[in-house]
Amino acid sequence: MTDTLRDADRIAVLTGAGISTASGIPDFRGPEGVWTKNPAAEAMFDIEEYVASREVRVATWKHRLAVPAWRVEPNPGHVALVELERQGRLAGLITQNVDGLHQKAGSSPELVHELHGTVWYVDCLQCERRVPMADVLPRLESGEEDPACEVCGGILKSATVSFGQSLDRAVLDRAVAATEAADLFLAVGTSLQVYPAAGLCDLALNSGKPLVILNAQPTPYDEHATTVLHTPIETTLPELVTLP
Repeated sequence: MTDTLRDADRIAVLTGAGISTASGIPDFRGPEGVWTKNPAAEAMFDIEEYVASREVRVATWKHRLAVPAWRVEPNPGHVALVELERQGRLAGLITQNVDGLHQKAGSSPELVHELHGTVWYVDCLQCERRVPMADVLPRLESGEEDPACEVCGGILKSATVSFGQSLDRAVLDRAVAATEAADLFLAVGTSLQVYPAAGLCDLALNSGKPLVILNAQPTPYDEHATTVLHTPIETTLPELVTLP
């Protein structure tokens, strides 16, 4: 394991919700996950449900107002990836997370590829106007349950990619390029069940790159990986990237 990472000059990293759980943000599919504890919550992440139902939008905005992302801090797992960048070995940091903790930890924005968007901005689904989430949260706090676009009256939604929405092609292309430029692919805190993110593992494997998986639960790619670790990310990842 140590030799595999030590010999890698360029590492592409894919992160999922598991890297942020130590910061206080629950994952989705783990034992304490958002969907595990409340399967009905999946409706909040489906674009058709969101557009069609005011009730779903009200529940989603209530959830957004209460999410820990506004107040939590990066943990040692995030910081370890900043160190990997400092070493000059980070080909790209591809994340399924929308919490912005990689950038908050100090990762260079140009190396962070947010496949599923960001919770820190809000988009109008009609006129496509984008505003900071900080402009909308006070409206929720003042009692608006389903805030509309102040320009066109359209439905507002966090700038995250819901089920049924397409990923930003430019972001995906950058993620693919980072994977192709690396000589090792490291998947951290992701169940590897959501595509096309999980498909980056296939891209790495098909080109002969070692695949290392660090995740609390088993994934569909474990049997194909060079190494699989089911240990705490916040302690294991710093150890992995500070190899002598």
